[in-house]
Amino acid sequence: MHRLAIFASGSGTNAENIIRYFQNKPQIMVSCICTNRADAYVAERVRPYNIPVLVFSRQDFYETEKVLDYLKENKIDWIILAGFLWLIPANLIEQYASHIINIHPALLPKYGGKGMYGASVHKAVIENQEKQSGITIHYVNNEYDKGNIIFQVACNIDPADTPDTLASKVHALEYTHFPRVIEEIVTRDE
Repeated sequence: MHRLAIFASGSGTNAENIIRYFQNKPQIMVSCICTNRADAYVAERVRPYNIPVLVFSRQDFYETEKVLDYLKENKIDWIILAGFLWLIPANLIEQYASHIINIHPALLPKYGGKGMYGASVHKAVIENQEKQSGITIHYVNNEYDKGNIIFQVACNIDPADTPDTLASKVHALEYTHFPRVIEEIVTRDE
């Protein structure tokens, strides 16, 4: 069995979507949620699924082994970033080399990097009059949004689109494709 840890900083819609997707797939299990915000709604959202939640501080994440030790104790094989906004520290990158996957709400390499998440991405895409946006699923390395790309899918941007309407299109792509791509990657070597 492959055990996933989902890292999230916000409401947890992608986390819940992933949990639901794998509920009846015995080869993959979401074992825990890890968040850097005690007030992140993801903790409330996953409560009905009885999945443990680890809340950690910036100091815990960057200056101690607390998070890494927790992942090891829970026999985590893969880390999935689903709206997690901090750069992953070297100890996790080393321990989980090629086993950390992120989703980004734009077609990388455009509109990536520190501070480019959520509404700020969609606003920039609209302001630059792009014809398409979409999602990028990629491996995580020691730079924001620079890991090797696993999967991309685009959606068209209509002249009437706003950052909010574009966000809805991108979320639909995330919900459709992210769990399936995770499954393909995690089970590839079986």
